[in-house]
Amino acid sequence: MPVLKHGRPAVVALAAAVALVLCSPQAFAGYGHDGSTNGSKTDENASGGANDGRLTSTVSAGIVYDRSKNGSGKSTGAVTSTTASWTPPACYYAPKYTPKELEAQMKQVWESSAPSHEWALMTQNYFVNGDPYKDFNKDKADDGYWWDAYVTEGREADPGANDCDEMPFWVDKGDAPPANRPQAITAETLAQLAYGEIRVPSTKVDLAPENTTKVNLPTWAWLDTSDFKPVSVTASVPVLDLSATTTAEPISLKIEPGTGDAVTYPASGECAINNGKIGEPYAKGKAGETPPCGVKYLRSSGNGSYKLQATITWKISWTSTTGQGGDLPNGTFGADQDVVVQEIQAVNR
Repeated sequence: MPVLKHGRPAVVALAAAVALVLCSPQAFAGYGHDGSTNGSKTDENASGGANDGRLTSTVSAGIVYDRSKNGSGKSTGAVTSTTASWTPPACYYAPKYTPKELEAQMKQVWESSAPSHEWALMTQNYFVNGDPYKDFNKDKADDGYWWDAYVTEGREADPGANDCDEMPFWVDKGDAPPANRPQAITAETLAQLAYGEIRVPSTKVDLAPENTTKVNLPTWAWLDTSDFKPVSVTASVPVLDLSATTTAEPISLKIEPGTGDAVTYPASGECAINNGKIGEPYAKGKAGETPPCGVKYLRSSGNGSYKLQATITWKISWTSTTGQGGDLPNGTFGADQDVVVQEIQAVNR
């Protein structure tokens, strides 16, 4: 039987007909009080609260997401952090059970033939016999909740999902979770998890000339800023009356021509947003001007095309019901598009 740190047995819940067999904290965490899986999979319309000592969240996870102000549509996608080493947490601790709910699950396990006698005694001591909890804390049913580990949806294979390897633990209402549980949910953790839910529109740029341009001819590039407005996601733990909102706001457009035989405008290829505009649409009479955002190809694409990549950088910030807030790493999302570059044909008369 695997053990937790400090010699505690690992706990995992597996669905087998009616009985649940506990063997690892991640699987244990994957089953909510309503028996559903994928602890962090929620609905933006989900709600929750507490009633008569029972968790009444309508989803299995401790976290509820409001995506009503998020980007939508087939072309949207998740942002990638510009800080390569940073990602939202792969697991976290949050309220999961009332005393009666946890007792019901554990009794099913103890009455099954799966756990060893030693493991059963160890967990009975932990939850029932006062080492450190007594009778599942049923005498405190109105005063708090059992917290347990959740694995963030889509991160099940991430090594970080194994960081939440402690047994379920009790937290009184209004108290902070134990300091030795750094993955316990906080306002900032909620903001980081909401970051992973942010969806932004694809970045197909408008070009002039469109699709096909000429060697040494400046090509103007711009974006319809009506498609690139701030988006946000709110993550909440209803039973804790805690929420955080993470907002993504576009700040620049990066143009990569798809070949080294090109010049970008500006030279960095980074087109800053100016007065809410990204680049400037080409207008008649501007042929002799340098575009504020664009590219000039120096060589023909031959019988093919160049893959121009346009990437938006989004500034990510958060606020919360605790008054805390701040910045998270910027995020990027981009797309490729084909650009045909032709030689200018001279005509002899």
